[in-house]
Amino acid sequence: MSQNITKNKIIEESNRCVSCGLCLPHCPTYRLLKSEADSPRGRIALMNGVASNRIPLNSKFIQHMDRCLTCRACEAVCPNDVRYGVLIDEARHLIRQSKIDNSGGGTSLQDWFLRLLLSHPVRLDYLRRLFSSAQGKGLFHLASKIKFLADNTLLKLVSQLPPVKFPLAAVKKSEATTGNQWQKQYPAIGNCRGEVGLFLGCVARLTDVTTLNASIAVLNHLGYTVHVPNDQTCCGALHQHRGAINEAGLFARKNQTAFAGSHIQAIISTASGCATQLIESGVDKRNGRIIDISQFLVFSEGWECIEITPLAEKILVHDPCSLRNVHDGRRYPYQLLERIPGAQVLPLARNDQCCGAAGTYFIDQPEISEMLRNDKIAAIKESGIRYLVTSNVGCSMHIANGLRENGIEVEVLHPVTLLARQMGLEL
Repeated sequence: MSQNITKNKIIEESNRCVSCGLCLPHCPTYRLLKSEADSPRGRIALMNGVASNRIPLNSKFIQHMDRCLTCRACEAVCPNDVRYGVLIDEARHLIRQSKIDNSGGGTSLQDWFLRLLLSHPVRLDYLRRLFSSAQGKGLFHLASKIKFLADNTLLKLVSQLPPVKFPLAAVKKSEATTGNQWQKQYPAIGNCRGEVGLFLGCVARLTDVTTLNASIAVLNHLGYTVHVPNDQTCCGALHQHRGAINEAGLFARKNQTAFAGSHIQAIISTASGCATQLIESGVDKRNGRIIDISQFLVFSEGWECIEITPLAEKILVHDPCSLRNVHDGRRYPYQLLERIPGAQVLPLARNDQCCGAAGTYFIDQPEISEMLRNDKIAAIKESGIRYLVTSNVGCSMHIANGLRENGIEVEVLHPVTLLARQMGLEL
């Protein structure tokens, strides 16, 4: 019965595609592979065929669905507003329902990671301390020298993580924590302009604590009290895009409860992918409260009281797919960074193409992912810049690792982190 419901959803939405092909030049996998089956139009035709029981749900079908990055560049240019993001999620849900596994080596470890850690993100706070200890003792470096460990994509990623940071302590010492747990509240400095909630995410609370700290510090200095609900969880995007729609829905309901307070005027996310999932999964019942940190700061008051140290550098901005194709919010990181005196803020060349990170795609499809990343690395190398900013943690990690592997010394960071640094804030 549940498979029939999924199939009917796919048929209804896929029938809206008129096969015009305007999406093809915008699709990263079609550009690389030159295969109709790896284009949005081709994938939609395959989905419709499987849902209509005209073609089998077999390993070839799964392969073409797995190769999709879910960048949704096709959706942004579709003249008939076909909801491709919904279609690919439902297709993967159908695959999951059919219990056919074609994802190759490493899947069991990745699924274990999703189930054990991302389903309970607070566990990442404890894992953070473990990783910090392992980094300090050089254990990850040692593991990278052992062949059977070094060849595992997930363990390779762990070994390339940036130095682990810990949550920001409160301004008032009486409210300080042990340093490993997030506080429920970070009070505004000076007159309080408002109260906001900060969505931590799951990956960021392990690998990008600096950005979360920077967001809290900047918001506090602008006069906002920041609430960090303990019972918030993963946004569910990684589960949603792997076909685990029911699990993603469970996370949405948990986050809805966590951020239900009427005193919170905005729910702020530092990762554009998380913000997209939170919005589309209906976490905010009142609508309009979920917002990317850059957009919120652009429209915030109080900047006239903030001193920002000049930075006479060219700063390149990478546009994450979720911010460009779904949010329509790509302009806000540029506008925020333009507050830094002397900074020349420019877009990274070929910004209209996905970097290849795409959630867990860089783990599941490493060859295609690396080809897409190589375009970014080449553009960065050619630019000769020192700073690259991006508003999504997955993109940041993926590009930073590529730069490191190619011996290119460019710092990759979130726009709010660079701004906080120029404000002289401790992170």
